[in-house]
Amino acid sequence: MKQELIKDVIQGMLPYLNNAQCEKLQEVLQYTLSRYEVTENKQQENNSEQNYVELFLSAKRIEGCSEKSLKYYKATIEAMLCELKKDVKHIVTDDIRGYLTEYQEKKKSSKVTIDNIRRILSSFFSWLEDEDYILKSPVRRIHRVKTGTNIKETYSDEALELMRDNCAELRDLAIIDMLASTGMRVGEMVLLNRNDIDFNERECIVFGKGSKERVVYFDARTKIHLQNYLESRTDDNPA
Repeated sequence: MKQELIKDVIQGMLPYLNNAQCEKLQEVLQYTLSRYEVTENKQQENNSEQNYVELFLSAKRIEGCSEKSLKYYKATIEAMLCELKKDVKHIVTDDIRGYLTEYQEKKKSSKVTIDNIRRILSSFFSWLEDEDYILKSPVRRIHRVKTGTNIKETYSDEALELMRDNCAELRDLAIIDMLASTGMRVGEMVLLNRNDIDFNERECIVFGKGSKERVVYFDARTKIHLQNYLESRTDDNPA
């Protein structure tokens, strides 16, 4: 309890003291408090864990993070805080290590998932450190989880032809040809609008990961099947 009190005082003084002064203050507090009994006050601080999370998410939103990413960040951080049941200022490296280990054992999660959680927690605590809410990020000494690299299988020409032959709708055929021809992501394809496509140049503009636009190109077969699908529609929807 005394160590937590010392941490709170040091963190509160961070904006006003240099490293040497912080170290001296810590020594004085440890010596002084050793002569007293410290009892815990159950009253919560104004800046609760929830406030820290919301402040962090606001900062990431300003940086341009998507709402989907922010939702993932929030769920990941709040799950950790709920499990540890400690103030963010009192969370140490062993707490995070134990949480990640227990999470992996309970959920049977892959190394990729665990490293994604570690990366999000690292971003959160690094932000708290940069903003002088905490003295040092407890994730700093937890290194990146090493993961294997799997070579993704590709569809053979025969498999693609079988998929095309089994398309019952013009829309399905256009989808398969567009994905196979351009290599775009499914999430990028569903955001396409009519005015994003240039049939003369056989190209289209996609809005991809990281909020970046790029141009992709498609072949003649895709052009024909996409035009056939669009001409079969009776709506004026721009999508």
